[in-house]
Amino acid sequence: MTKKIVFLDRESLDAKVREFNFPHEYVEYESTWTPEEIVERLKGAEIALINKVPMRAETLKQLPDLKLIAVAATGTDVVDKEAAKAQGITVVNIRGYAFNTVPEHVIGLIFALRRAIVPYANSVRRGDWAKSTQFCYFDYPIHDIAGSTLGIVGYGALGKSIAKRAEALGMTVIAYDVFPQEGLVDFETILRESDVITLHAPLTPETRNMIGREQLAKMKKHALLINTARGGLVDEEALAEALKAGTIGGAGFDVVMTEPPKNGNILCELDLPNLIVTPHVAWASKEAMQILADQLVDNVEAYVAGKPQNVV
Repeated sequence: MTKKIVFLDRESLDAKVREFNFPHEYVEYESTWTPEEIVERLKGAEIALINKVPMRAETLKQLPDLKLIAVAATGTDVVDKEAAKAQGITVVNIRGYAFNTVPEHVIGLIFALRRAIVPYANSVRRGDWAKSTQFCYFDYPIHDIAGSTLGIVGYGALGKSIAKRAEALGMTVIAYDVFPQEGLVDFETILRESDVITLHAPLTPETRNMIGREQLAKMKKHALLINTARGGLVDEEALAEALKAGTIGGAGFDVVMTEPPKNGNILCELDLPNLIVTPHVAWASKEAMQILADQLVDNVEAYVAGKPQNVV
């Protein structure tokens, strides 16, 4: 029997999606925004491919033919999983594809912030170097990475991969995770002892705003906060206040609360030398995206073969 597959936000994946190995009708849309569009485009579809398209309970109720939601990402907070389960819809995700790209982005942000690379490059572009009375100038503080302490929040595969790179750079690594593991520290120790904190936790009701005013106040004055996981993990207003007040040393974010920030975002609008915001691209090396696309197809084929994998 031919199965209808619909990819609702194809432009979110810059990679080749190979042909499925079973009889199918495949339709793709560059982007899909409204619940009305979702329902209209998934009519008669058994399989939905999505990245960040919200699949809420009210939407799912209108899709009686839908049997599989294959998320082209690791995070699945865009799907109402309880509603999907109640309706008999299987939800699968992508795992283990970002083992290089996210850690490299994290390390890149740490380098850029600790060594003030962006503000110095911008100052040269403004002509400041040409006006200097000396061969160099020290408008922005520079700190070594070697000898500093990295605190990792969320010590899964990505956290461990980042730890390996950080240790190679001469950093001391401490880590915290909600799941007990040998050798980990508590969250308070991470806040108190880290020169850099990097977040790799899923967004859940328990982790939402896990970094707020109280936690920022406990961090070292020169500490950096890196977030390549989910925007909702950090209270953005509190972070903006901390950066402007000098409560912490800086921040590197690849995620914000609402993406894209069409109605504005306090972090995206801040013009500070110690803040870097990138547009949710830590996951998006060409190599990682192709691994993701291949696994996306693998997940669908495994489900159709009656052996679903990566079920959430």
